Amino acid sequence: MSNRTTRRSLIKQTATAAGLVFCHGASPSRLFAAPSPNEKLNIACIGVGGRGVANVNGVQSQNIIAMVDVDENRAAPTLKKFPNPRRFTDYRKMFDTLGNQLDAVVISTPDHSHFHPASIAMQMGLHVYLEKPLAHTVAETRTLTNLAREKGIATQLGAQRHAIPNMHRVVEHIQAGAIGKVSEVHSWINGNRGMPSIPLDSPPVPSGLDYDLWIGPAKSRPYHPSFCPYGWRFWWDFGTGETGNWGCHVLDIPYWALGLKHPSRVDAVGPAVDDQRTPTSMHVTFQFAESNQNSEIVLHWRHGSPDELLRQHRIDGEGMNTVFIGSEGILACGFDTLKLYPEEKYADFRAPSPTIPDSPGFYQEWIAACRGDDAATCHFDYSGPLSETVLLGNVAYRAGGFDWDADGLKTGTNAEAQSLIQTAYRKGWEVV
Repeated sequence: MSNRTTRRSLIKQTATAAGLVFCHGASPSRLFAAPSPNEKLNIACIGVGGRGVANVNGVQSQNIIAMVDVDENRAAPTLKKFPNPRRFTDYRKMFDTLGNQLDAVVISTPDHSHFHPASIAMQMGLHVYLEKPLAHTVAETRTLTNLAREKGIATQLGAQRHAIPNMHRVVEHIQAGAIGKVSEVHSWINGNRGMPSIPLDSPPVPSGLDYDLWIGPAKSRPYHPSFCPYGWRFWWDFGTGETGNWGCHVLDIPYWALGLKHPSRVDAVGPAVDDQRTPTSMHVTFQFAESNQNSEIVLHWRHGSPDELLRQHRIDGEGMNTVFIGSEGILACGFDTLKLYPEEKYADFRAPSPTIPDSPGFYQEWIAACRGDDAATCHFDYSGPLSETVLLGNVAYRAGGFDWDADGLKTGTNAEAQSLIQTAYRKGWEVV
């Protein structure tokens, strides 16, 4: 099977695989009805080890008809638990074989291999649950976001903390004006993961691992356990660092609360840039010209704790990851915590009445959307811009700050930053 894919041939190939015939000018979307509300979805899970374990379990109420993984050993516990689905190593062969039977796919692969299976599935009109960040580059993310809208596909980004009730309460407090007009937000993730050691040895590829397929569209390099099966997250060729790992979870809070979409300016500072490995810390500043506060918002993202900020405002940082600075006060929160400052001012404060309903379950939201109900809460029109912003932070760290033209995907006069908006694929994996 050739790896090479073109947008024209992709539509033709996937239509053929799904048993579809298109008239001239017809939209290449699925031509059969969505499942009824009581019918189980036919789902393929791509990547069933690691994070994929939780995602498979999340949709096990449905009819999982295929499981795809390049690593037999890492996938073994899931395959043992679910012995009935057909097994594949190559998702392209799975789509060719079962495409006409599928309703949806769940993709839990490393960042560098999000785009290719997701784009094939979307061209086939299949609904998509995709791990965060949405893709490896900003351009890939925009393409998938647009595809979902064009095809009318039910999507969900794996930012599952969006369903936590405390997150809803934070949004309600901010939008009800509990701390006045917000102008500045600080979000962070603690820790110093990144900059793994450069491999000095060349161990053999483990049996049961199709390493060439694992590399997929990325630049080829010899196998090493420092990036496969998990350490990939901290190598630029494969991952997006701790910012990509946690940014979509944490920045979901201010994004939702303030109605943010695309920044107009991105700047970043941190340790010396390494061309292969992600950093152990960074500080990104995003400027947003538009928000639901009817004013500009400055959003700070840190890989590392904002100790000075917490001391300045006498905030107990335990369980916190976000601080909103308002004209009347401060709201500090985490996924499960919420506290207003100054404490004495808010001693008798009455929380606004809840307006955001509890989630029926993050996976259930998506399953219901696949059946024609309302869109899931982290559908790509919402989570696409969020993912783009997270990835833009990495671009600014690696290449310096820039003014961001979201419509044109342009980084102003910063040519180095522009080169990171879309990176080249390995020969045979091109999308043209």
